[in-house]
Amino acid sequence: MKVPLTLRDHIDRAAAVYPHRTAVVDEPDQPAASWGSVTYAQLDERARAQAAALDAMGVPQGARVAMVSHNSARLFCSFYGVSNWGRIFVPVNFRLNKEEVGYIVQHCGADVLLIDPELSDSLKGVEARRTFVMGEESDAELFRFGAEPRAWAPDEDATATINYTSGTTARPKGVEQTHRSLWVNAATFGWQTGVNDRDVYLHTLPMFHCNGWGMPYATTGMGATNVVLRKVDGAEILRRVERHGVTLLCGAPAVVAAILDAAAEWDGPVPGKDRVRMVVAGAPPPTRTIERMETDLGWEFIQIYGLTETAPLLTMNRRRAEYDDLTPTERAQQLGRAGAPALGVRLAVSKDGEVLARSNVVLRGYWDQPEATADAVKPDPDVPLHAENEWFYTGDGGSIDDENFLSIQDRKKDVIISGGENVSSIEVEDVIFSHPSVAEVAVIGVPHEKWGETVKALVVLAAGSAATEQEIIAYTRERMTHYKCPTSVEFRDELARTATGKLQKFILRSPYWEGLERQVN
Repeated sequence: MKVPLTLRDHIDRAAAVYPHRTAVVDEPDQPAASWGSVTYAQLDERARAQAAALDAMGVPQGARVAMVSHNSARLFCSFYGVSNWGRIFVPVNFRLNKEEVGYIVQHCGADVLLIDPELSDSLKGVEARRTFVMGEESDAELFRFGAEPRAWAPDEDATATINYTSGTTARPKGVEQTHRSLWVNAATFGWQTGVNDRDVYLHTLPMFHCNGWGMPYATTGMGATNVVLRKVDGAEILRRVERHGVTLLCGAPAVVAAILDAAAEWDGPVPGKDRVRMVVAGAPPPTRTIERMETDLGWEFIQIYGLTETAPLLTMNRRRAEYDDLTPTERAQQLGRAGAPALGVRLAVSKDGEVLARSNVVLRGYWDQPEATADAVKPDPDVPLHAENEWFYTGDGGSIDDENFLSIQDRKKDVIISGGENVSSIEVEDVIFSHPSVAEVAVIGVPHEKWGETVKALVVLAAGSAATEQEIIAYTRERMTHYKCPTSVEFRDELARTATGKLQKFILRSPYWEGLERQVN
């Protein structure tokens, strides 16, 4: 017997096994009117009502429904209300500007566009065939209670979502993920992080980003409670952890930094000690940050590595029995690696150092971009694998050690080549970040007449701290081979990041390379 793996499995189980349990606690200050607390029976009812409303609008199965929204119960519900009955959900980054959102809506050919009220003015003029500003008034048209949705023959190979890449290049690409790939990601991610029906999950991660890394599916399938956080704030995260008994959350290193800053000002014991586990990804976190999560917060640090194109889970690094007798510093060093392959994942490194992956979670393709798909998923002549030899090219540079743990050195395009030597910006950033006065750092390559490129550090100082350019350079030279060290340091108030905390190095680099034909000198 073969039963298709579809996303509906998750909410069907939750509604059957945990109907009266709280499924979602919405953000209380939603501009679209908060849904408050919703049980799994009610969430299932609303998902069905949403699908029935799309039927009534004449939105066919296979059509795209786009939503631009901060975290909300409506967004959480739409992962099921749209995809469970054969349509394709397109959650869009709410931080994009009007032109960028317009491009995505046009590129995916959205039949329906749903907009958060806070964004209605800035996105005025961006429209699909049917466009709604979400709220109590539009709910009447977007949810048809009492009507049964039109049946959809379950197809695990059908596209369930299109997730547009986070804008580290000029034009985002639409990543097609199938019901099967998202189901497998939720299962392996949930299994390896230990998601269970006693969990309370806090949505600090934007749900639009890679479908919240798949956690909305994993937590629903296991009957966990989901607490919605609309906007990231370190102190508010700690308050929610305390108020709701949060046990699990995900986020980028920047979110960890915000929590650590808030914890330093917290009155009394930090909430969640010996209870909370936090999954971190988006960029390799500094070793000092990993250590402080254990020592300052008493939370478990879990690192994963993956991409939107891989749904995202490829590797995980979590505290093991072998690490129990290590010091916090030694544990942090072990946990600084991206991790070992997740179940069902095969990894390799190409001859030129690029990380390659094979797994059921690799994208179906880039929406309407066959050439980009063919460039990303292809054979590698130097890395054979059985009869098939097809790999996903991650664009990241890395290495695999004797324990089969992956370490990420850099995005391939972010490797700095100075005097013919490769310099990993991540390695330099980790050293500079260990300086007590540094709150944030980005290392980039800038043109140099003699060396081609040279290392430049862009630094945000910690509040109340002071440091000079010479001090930062000297500190780095004491700890690293000199060719890797910055030759200049520039102090900034903030650094350009995506909505998920990734440094936008192409933006940081561009002023220094302006007028040059290519950003390699």
